[in-house]
Amino acid sequence: MFEALSEQLNGVFKRLGSKGSLSEKDVDEALREVRLALLEADVNFKVARDLVAKIRERALQDDVLKALSPGQQVVKVTHEEMTALLGGGIHRMEPGPARPSAVMMAGLNGSGKTTTAAKLARHLKQAGQLPVLVAADLQRPAAIQQLQTLGKQVEVAVYAATDTKDTVRVAGDGVKHAASLGAAWAIVDTAGRFQIDDALMAELAQVKKAVSPAETLLVVDAMTGQEAVNVAKAFHEKVGLTGLVLTKMDGDARGGAALSITSVTGVPIKFIGVGERADALEQFHPDRLASRILGMGDVLSLIEKAQATFDQTQAAALEKKMRQATFNLDDFLGQLQQLRKMGPITQVLEMIPGMSGLKGKMEAEGLDESHLKRIEAIIRSMTPQERRHPEVIGGSRRRRIAAGSGTAPQDVNQLLNQFRQTQKLMKKMSTRQGMKAIAKLMK
Repeated sequence: MFEALSEQLNGVFKRLGSKGSLSEKDVDEALREVRLALLEADVNFKVARDLVAKIRERALQDDVLKALSPGQQVVKVTHEEMTALLGGGIHRMEPGPARPSAVMMAGLNGSGKTTTAAKLARHLKQAGQLPVLVAADLQRPAAIQQLQTLGKQVEVAVYAATDTKDTVRVAGDGVKHAASLGAAWAIVDTAGRFQIDDALMAELAQVKKAVSPAETLLVVDAMTGQEAVNVAKAFHEKVGLTGLVLTKMDGDARGGAALSITSVTGVPIKFIGVGERADALEQFHPDRLASRILGMGDVLSLIEKAQATFDQTQAAALEKKMRQATFNLDDFLGQLQQLRKMGPITQVLEMIPGMSGLKGKMEAEGLDESHLKRIEAIIRSMTPQERRHPEVIGGSRRRRIAAGSGTAPQDVNQLLNQFRQTQKLMKKMSTRQGMKAIAKLMK
C-alpha cells in the first residue's frame, strides 16, 4: 500500500544521507519533498503540515545538524514522529469487568465487517480466549449464513436467531448465550449501510446500550482514502468508538487513511487486515508500520510470522538434512508451502530491511504467486523416487512431468538446474572449508 510513498521518502533521505553536514536550507528542501509525498499519498493536508512542522523543529536542533551522521538522525526523528502520528504504542483489546466482554463491530457495507468479525474471533481463540460470534446483522441478505460459514472455518460458535427482526434482542440474547458457554468474548456483528444514516446510528446506539460493549470497533476500508477518515469521524461522534480496524491494507491504494485517521479522529487503530484469509488480521504496531514506510523493514513481524508458520521439529530436521547435504525436492516443497503460509511474497519482502527498495527492481515473475504455484505443480507431478533422487529424471520423465503440471520441459529443466545449484551450495557449506569461506565473506 505504501510503496510509492516509501520510494519517494527513501529517495529524499538517501540524498540527505550523502551530505556530510546539513544546513537549514537542506532540511527545508528535503521536508518540502516529504510534505509533497505525503499529500500525494492522500494524507490529510493538516496532518501532513503538522507532521512536517514537528520534524523540522526537531531536525534543526544542534544535536541533529552537528551529529556525525545528520541524515540518519533526520530519519530517526521522522520515524519517531510518524510513530506518534500513527498512535504511539500498541492499543490492545481491553476486556470489561463482566464476563463475557462484548465487542460491537460496526461499519459500512463493503468494508469487510463480517469477515473481520470472524478473523477477530480466530485471533482471540489463538490467544487462548474463547470467543462467540453473534449474528446481529438482520438487514443484509445472507449475512447470518455468511457469519455461520465463517464461524465453521475458524471453529468458533455462532449465535443466530431467525425468528425475529429485533436486532437489540438478538444482540442481548447472543451475549447471554456466550456467557452460558463460558466464553471470554462475545463479538456482535451489527448491520451496515451503504452510507451513514440516522437509522443506522440509532440502531447501533440501542445495541450498545443493550450489551454495554467493552470494545466498539469500527471496520473501515483503507482503500477509500480520506473517505475512511470521514466515516470514522462520523461514527465516533454519533456512537463513540474505542478502536479502528483498517481492512485491505494489502491493496494498492496510497495509504493516506492509515496515516491520517488516528490524528483526525483521536481513535487508535487496533488491528489491520492484510488479506482475505482467516489469519490475515494483525495487531497494529505503529512503530513497525513507520519502519516499513521508511524502508527500514519490520524484522519483529517477520519473526512472529515465521514462528507461527514453521514447525520447530521440522525446522530441526531440515537443519540436519542441510548439514548432511541430503536436502531433496520433498523438503523443498515443504518449505515452499510453509513460505506461502506467511502471506504474499511482496509483504514478506517489505519486512526485510533494505528489500523494499529492491522489490521494484526485481522481475515481476519472481514476485508473482503464480510462479511459486508453478514450481509446486512441477514437484507434485514427480514420483516419490524422482523427488528424492532428481538425478534419475531424463528426457522422457521431463516431458511427462511437464505435461502433468501444465508447464514446458524447459520449466522443469530450469527448476532442476536451480535445485542442483542449491544442493552444491549446501554441500559446500557443510564442509569446514565452506564454513571458513562464509566466515571470511561475513568479515
